Amino acid sequence: MKTISIVSPCFNEEDNVATCYETVKAIFEKDLPGYRREHIFIDNASSDRTVEILREIAKKDQDVKVVVNARNFGVFRSTFNGLRYASGDGVVVMLPVDLQDPPEMIPEFVELWEKGYDVVAGARSTREEGFVMRSARGVFYTIVNRLSDVWLEPSVGEFQLIDRKVLQAVLSHNDHYPYIRGIIASCGFRRIIIPYVWKARKSGLSKHSLMALTDQALNAIFSFTRAPMRFCTLSGLVIAISCILFSIISTLLYFVNPDQAPRGTTTIIVALFFLSGIQMLFIGMLGEYITSIHNQVRGGPIVTEQERINIEGPARDPALVKDEPLA
Repeated sequence: MKTISIVSPCFNEEDNVATCYETVKAIFEKDLPGYRREHIFIDNASSDRTVEILREIAKKDQDVKVVVNARNFGVFRSTFNGLRYASGDGVVVMLPVDLQDPPEMIPEFVELWEKGYDVVAGARSTREEGFVMRSARGVFYTIVNRLSDVWLEPSVGEFQLIDRKVLQAVLSHNDHYPYIRGIIASCGFRRIIIPYVWKARKSGLSKHSLMALTDQALNAIFSFTRAPMRFCTLSGLVIAISCILFSIISTLLYFVNPDQAPRGTTTIIVALFFLSGIQMLFIGMLGEYITSIHNQVRGGPIVTEQERINIEGPARDPALVKDEPLA
């Protein structure tokens, strides 16, 4: 019997976590009776009753695994750590417990996976969200795909079913801040994309603040493209050439007609503030890369765990995944 693993990150989701568990369980009993279910919940140090509810569920159902983090490490780090505990032949990378990504798609994912697709990705073709957020997401994907060496399919998130060998390739990445959908895309393999409606949250509040979404977007840009540094180099070259040409033109105008030559404090002030702004922008870009390198070099665990339920043994070491034979 093949096993399908589902990873569900959660944070303060006492209103949704039981519903998520019951929904996935009912889907497997009805539509996937020939498969074993492994549901892995990753809690980001919730302050409500989420962990208590998960303990009760895991006590009754040994197919449910729970990892409780010592603090909130963010959805990507938590999910990546959860993937290290997945033992399934196929793995649903992320099914948030708010069920905005419909678990009813899982049987279709499994069917396509059985037909030979290594990655079955859900695409949020329709979003039940506001115009501003939809527009912001569109701008983000346009920027990333224009700058990146890896094509990120617009509206494809982490709601994907991947084969075991794809999971091994994903886990071989030793990244302190993994952008999971980008890592999956960079691995390649045979993929099919299935559109679906991304539903509005029925209960509770979204834990993705504007700052968190901005942080994730910048992480994607700086992780999968060298374009910001190339932009700095080319812009510096253009500005330097422009300054030289401006100096030459100013000198020539002074000899031809001294009254027409640009002069005065206004020119100096504008040039000074313009160049200062450019320098600050470039220093900020350099800072993003240096910070990322610094965090990566410092090492340490991707998350710190406080408790594990229904899990025996440590998580799989990414350093050893590279040496594992492909399934």
